[in-house]
Amino acid sequence: MVRLTVNQINHQKIKVMEKEYVMQIAQTIKEQLVSLTPMSILMSWDITEFAGTIFKDLPALRLKVNGRMHSGYVIIALNGSDYYEVYLLKGTSAECINEEVCFDELGDIIDRAIESGKDKEEYEQFCSQSLAGQCRVFII
Repeated sequence: MVRLTVNQINHQKIKVMEKEYVMQIAQTIKEQLVSLTPMSILMSWDITEFAGTIFKDLPALRLKVNGRMHSGYVIIALNGSDYYEVYLLKGTSAECINEEVCFDELGDIIDRAIESGKDKEEYEQFCSQSLAGQCRVFII
């Protein structure tokens, strides 16, 4: 028979609460991102994974994306000031692209970092060329 001390039991309760808290925050981030970002933009990121995680001791949502400018993981972490910090993971390094993001800015900031870039005209040209290339494939 295994006996646990009060400290061990409390530690297990804290772990469960922490996991529930992290998952709740991750779900909230996902809902905000999906509801406030146009579907065409979300689809251009080719998201294949949403996962709750802890990043730099902060509750976070991890996305696996395949954008034009970044392929890999995006981390959206809730900091102590009620702002989001957004990171791009490249191999073992993490690049913070913004550390004070409001919930209604998430889609724009992530899109500029992984898909559209800062030059909207260049991105429009890229999209036009991509669309023309797809149309040629269907015509042949």
